[in-house]
Amino acid sequence: MERRLLALRLTGLGWYVASCIVIGVVGGVALDQWLALKPLFTLLGILLGITSAFYGLFKMIQPLLRPGEPEDKSNSDGGNP
Repeated sequence: MERRLLALRLTGLGWYVASCIVIGVVGGVALDQWLALKPLFTLLGILLGITSAFYGLFKMIQPLLRPGEPEDKSNSDGGNP
C-alpha cells in the first residue's frame, strides 16, 4: 500500500473514533437535558460512543493487519460467477 494512502486511511480512522465519541456524548447530554436525568444518558452515550468507535476501528483495521489478502472478497473465486 502506498504511504500516502496509508496515512490518509489512518487519519480517517482518527476522525472516525473522535466523531463516534462526540456523537455519543452530545446525544447523551441532549437526552439528559430533555428528560432531566443528568448523568445517566451522558454516561451511556460515552460508553456507546467508545464501544462503536472501537468496533468500527477494529473492522476498518483488519485489512491493514493482513496485507496478503484482497480487500474485496467478492471477486476472490477466480472470476467465476
